[in-house]
Amino acid sequence: MEYRRLGRTDIEVSALCLGTMTWGEQNTESEGHEQIDYALSQGINFLDTAEMYAVPPRAETYGRTEEIIGTWLKQSGRRQDIILASKIAGPGPSWIRGKSASIDRPNIKAALDDSLRRLQTDYIDLYQLHWPNRGAYHFGKQWNFQPDFDRAQVTANLVEVLETLGEEVKAGRIRHVGLSNETAWGMMQYLQLADTHDLPRMVSIQNEYSLLCRLFEPDLVEISMTEDCGLLAWSPLASGMLSGKYRNGKRPEGSRWSLLDSVPRDRPQAHEAVEHYIGVADRHGLDVCQMALAFVTSRPFVTANIIGATSMTQLKSNIASADVTLSKSALDDIADVYRRYPMPF
Repeated sequence: MEYRRLGRTDIEVSALCLGTMTWGEQNTESEGHEQIDYALSQGINFLDTAEMYAVPPRAETYGRTEEIIGTWLKQSGRRQDIILASKIAGPGPSWIRGKSASIDRPNIKAALDDSLRRLQTDYIDLYQLHWPNRGAYHFGKQWNFQPDFDRAQVTANLVEVLETLGEEVKAGRIRHVGLSNETAWGMMQYLQLADTHDLPRMVSIQNEYSLLCRLFEPDLVEISMTEDCGLLAWSPLASGMLSGKYRNGKRPEGSRWSLLDSVPRDRPQAHEAVEHYIGVADRHGLDVCQMALAFVTSRPFVTANIIGATSMTQLKSNIASADVTLSKSALDDIADVYRRYPMPF
């Protein structure tokens, strides 16, 4: 397993990060524990979760994923063996801290208290802002995203957030901070304000990135590489779409899409792109999922590729992608498909 530096910290994280959002919905507690044990045996030392998980988010499963990790930590006694990342949710469902669940001082304090209790630990290595208060173009909103906010108010909030996070770093309850589902403007604001006010610097940004979703390029790539704030790529298989399991309108029982009311990725051109990527994999003798994961992991701006699975067979295959090196010919073929389908959903 390859290890990469997390931002400008002294932490080395595995190039593959174990995503956990299915635990408590599609996966049981014992299955989650089994996944952690296997991932660690294969050299993965990085786990990502969030207070909002399990996914799809529901009031009934809110916080359940953190609880499952917490019971593993208590039973195993291996807290020192993992780099643990979690997230505070932004404005959204009313069942997340009532209607006031924006990211600000009181909400950060409350959310962190609750996450530490559920995780049964006294610190989180990487505490991330799940999405910005002002809204963002992620989660299928890129087609009509219209920034509309008072800059002075937003800047004041960003400073408050950084100051509060700084207090928690000094208290030892979090080690480092990161972004998630953020824009180029927001990312630069946080970095500049941290430098100006001597506050904690964002060490990572967790945004969607896959063969089917490359909105991170080129502007956020430039920031990530020049500012040492690498990408933690979520949904590298486009919620399983790149596996081909949703071909011809299929909705396998228990799959992610079978649990969702709407699927922004379910577009004719996205399915066409999947067929072409499957063709590339076939021509080069590759498993399409491993090809897709190897592509993401190989990008120079990626700190870690967040893999997830609902079965041990999937997990083992996904982790094995770390041993796949894509040839120049395969990369050229991938680039050709990308030029034809640059934004398929």
